[in-house]
Amino acid sequence: MTAIAHSAPHFSALPAAAVRSRVSVPLRFADGYGTSADVMTFHGLVDGREHLLLALGDWEQALLGGVTAPLVRPHSECMTGDVFGSERCDCGPQLREAVERIAATGGFLLYLRQEGRGIGLYSKLDAYALQDQGLDTYDANLALGHGEDERDYTAAAQMLNALGATSVRLLSNNPDKAAQLAALGIAISEMIPTAVHLSESNSRYLAAKRDRTGHTLELGQAAVVRTAPAGSRHTPGHVGMLGRVEALVPGLRARAEETERQRRLPEETMRELRAAGIFHLLAPAGVGGYGLGAQTYGEAIRGLARGCASTAWTAGHLAEHAWMLAHWPRKVQDEVFAGGLMPLAAATSAPLGSARKAPGGYAISGHWSFASGIMHSEWALLAVQREGVRLQALVPLADLELVDAWHTDGLRGTGSNDLRADSLFVPADRVMDWTVLSGPGNPGARLHPEPLISAPMSTLLNLVAPATALGSAEYALELFRDQLLRQKEKNGIRTRQADYVPAQTRYAKASGLVATAQLHWQAALSLLGAEGPAASGLAARERASFRLSLALSAEAAQEAVRLAVAGSGGSVHRLSHPLQRIQRDVSVLLSHPTLGIDPILEQAGRGLLGMEFTTPSF
Repeated sequence: MTAIAHSAPHFSALPAAAVRSRVSVPLRFADGYGTSADVMTFHGLVDGREHLLLALGDWEQALLGGVTAPLVRPHSECMTGDVFGSERCDCGPQLREAVERIAATGGFLLYLRQEGRGIGLYSKLDAYALQDQGLDTYDANLALGHGEDERDYTAAAQMLNALGATSVRLLSNNPDKAAQLAALGIAISEMIPTAVHLSESNSRYLAAKRDRTGHTLELGQAAVVRTAPAGSRHTPGHVGMLGRVEALVPGLRARAEETERQRRLPEETMRELRAAGIFHLLAPAGVGGYGLGAQTYGEAIRGLARGCASTAWTAGHLAEHAWMLAHWPRKVQDEVFAGGLMPLAAATSAPLGSARKAPGGYAISGHWSFASGIMHSEWALLAVQREGVRLQALVPLADLELVDAWHTDGLRGTGSNDLRADSLFVPADRVMDWTVLSGPGNPGARLHPEPLISAPMSTLLNLVAPATALGSAEYALELFRDQLLRQKEKNGIRTRQADYVPAQTRYAKASGLVATAQLHWQAALSLLGAEGPAASGLAARERASFRLSLALSAEAAQEAVRLAVAGSGGSVHRLSHPLQRIQRDVSVLLSHPTLGIDPILEQAGRGLLGMEFTTPSF
């Protein structure tokens, strides 16, 4: 997000426009997301076109001068992208993203009838033909006798003025939109880029926008979407996946209190996670997954945690467990991956259950705790032991007793309840030696080419808690900032906490701690390749640095959250306030075994000193 230093004055010379009509319209997109909008039409627009303004979320409160100005996106009509889903541009995904982000905070989407950057639909299609011959999107317009960009935002400024929205936060990557609106008297308090919706078909188009007109777009070779096998869905790259995650955040924040109250993820959240392909992230392409790497996985969890820690924890484990299912022999994979949807499974190893031989398989018994994701799963991966050998049993959830035991002060929305079985029969092909299943020569490694399928399972498990802690701290810092800048009135005097030195120093310290957590996180991720560690895992010294950096990142994140809560006043301790929920969630995260600081410091010290680890799992 980029702050705009100047605020242009209102220009009285701008012709006035007036609202012509207002009608409530329910909206629903192809991925299932829905909301409602007050759609407005106008009299007096200078260009005479039928532009629309969609007022979304709590827009009236935003106009009254809340913590932040209304969020506004001027979106130029694109029939090919908005209606038909063309991937030659990023217009359709930007429209979908903008509606959800604006609905979450309150503001306006201006739907401007300026097809093809103002040259019209037919001319745009003619320009496509020239682009197929090698011209970029701007040179194609010039070759047709048009300008590079013929759009004028006077009507947009008129519509905003008609509603009194003279100061806005602009959701756009396009510096020309900000410049034109500022010149027309609309103060831009903040410039917020949209996510980067990159695919093979639009990569040249986006690169041209970045290079020719200075659009805020971070593109890289690794981010280009790869094409999935014939008949399957497109596979997002690193940036594409993280863009999908970012688009989910407003909805996750809006439902965080409901998530905690239900002690599970709401159905709407599960639908959005499925639609975004979160559960496909790690699974190999051969079973319908995206086959992305550990770095993308960690950053996706971190991004989800900026919306809701319980969602990040649950979704992260469900994605990891789908990857674990791809380690099994083909017969089992054919069973669990049948039907088209990515299978969801919980996994738990504490405490170990027992297994005894039975005709055709095993009879297992046990009471397992901390089954994260169980409230949304069809399968359970259970750790059992027979004659001193650890096994893993794959069991349909319907065969197990679900014990409602997850009554906690934090991460309540994960619904990590207990499971119980007594002499439950499991066929032999769904019970495997854990050493074989988790090793580099697992059966799935002979079926799938992705290197990650051979990597140590602990690598991904160790990422979940620190990624969730870091994303939660980043969200807490954002809330802390808003709290300090919020205007309050006392005895007729308007004040802000941010005007007092103690608040300033406390915010500076919290910001520094978040920066520390981010640096430790990046240090850990840098030890992993783009697709994850090699089958042999990290070398001892690297493993020590990896675990140490993750633990120190989470520790700094927890302290940043503590400072944010301590410095935000008594109101944040209301159960409806997200800061107190974040503090409770992070406290539970730091109690997870993967972040136990004392054993990590001991083992990391041994590894860094060139000594052998005394804990083999480390």
